[in-house]
Amino acid sequence: MQALEIIGLGMPGQTELIVIVFVILLLFGAKKLPELSRSLGKSLGEFKKGQKEGTEPDKEDEPEKIEAKEEAETKE
Repeated sequence: MQALEIIGLGMPGQTELIVIVFVILLLFGAKKLPELSRSLGKSLGEFKKGQKEGTEPDKEDEPEKIEAKEEAETKE
């Protein structure tokens, strides 16, 4: 058994999601929701962009790596 199943935490069902959406509507109001979702979308886009940039090798480091490889080959 997984630990989350033991303590009763799992994926929320349809009823729980409806309650969560209702609470969010009460807390923020209908006028603020488009603004919040827009900023959430921008944040998610920036996060994905940062992840993509993090997996790509740095262009500044590439000449140094090439030089290091050439030096290692000449020493052998």
